[in-house]
Amino acid sequence: MLALAPCPARRTVRYGPHPAQVIDYHLPEGAPEVRVTVLHGGFWREAYDRTHLSPFAAALARHGAAVALAEYRRVGGGGGWPATFADAARVAAVAWDDEGAGTTGGEHVLLGHSAGGHLALWAVAGRAPDADQASPPDRPPVPGPASGPAGRPGPDRVVAVAPVADLGRAAELGLSGGAVTELLGGPGAPEGRVRELLPLADPSSLPPPAVPVSVLHGAADPDVPVGLSRRYTAAMRRAGARVELRERPGGGHYAALTPGTAAFRELLDVVFGGPPGASAGRPGGVRG
Repeated sequence: MLALAPCPARRTVRYGPHPAQVIDYHLPEGAPEVRVTVLHGGFWREAYDRTHLSPFAAALARHGAAVALAEYRRVGGGGGWPATFADAARVAAVAWDDEGAGTTGGEHVLLGHSAGGHLALWAVAGRAPDADQASPPDRPPVPGPASGPAGRPGPDRVVAVAPVADLGRAAELGLSGGAVTELLGGPGAPEGRVRELLPLADPSSLPPPAVPVSVLHGAADPDVPVGLSRRYTAAMRRAGARVELRERPGGGHYAALTPGTAAFRELLDVVFGGPPGASAGRPGGVRG
């Protein structure tokens, strides 16, 4: 996937003043079957941007989706806590508003890969009743499924691909050279700062989402162990959430985002087929 040539967007829209606060729109020829907002991965670091997912976004559009490929502030470029989280919350709420692509119709699916999968799960997490009192003053908003700015509805469901779904476990494992510590603490931050923020930043520690969630994870993923998705799924199911986990035997970190692969076709079925429990596949089969 990383070797594929970038694909140009139909249009690009700003959602904030920072250079990273932009959304690229890849649109189908006709009316969209579904609207998909995409948050890319890269362990939340500035070195990785949305460009590597543009072929994936373009492929989704060819299959009938309207796609909003979002950028957000990342560690090393004005991101980290709370900026990265605030951007994810805003994107989830406003990607398809009247000032964006002007596209309506179809379900709104929030799709995230890797670190973007973590942000997608976080953005729709429930909020504890005493969250405002218990949180530090720099906590970004958690929109929830239907409480975006100015009453705008949030996503109808989430698809998380190889997500860093259990941030606490990822921190214990030191994934990608301590990426979680960089995200929450920044250079030289005391260890206590990370411990303080984990309950607010970790989807596995927050109340469950009210929207359905589908998690896809390769069982042989060398970058984000599938165990993180297993832990998240188990925790959310215990809390009553509607979450499914699809493990792909032998699957790696990028296959589902690589057009033409069997894993990509499975992802299409999830994106177009509806929430967990819906019948697999699309009417007439997958296009292309």
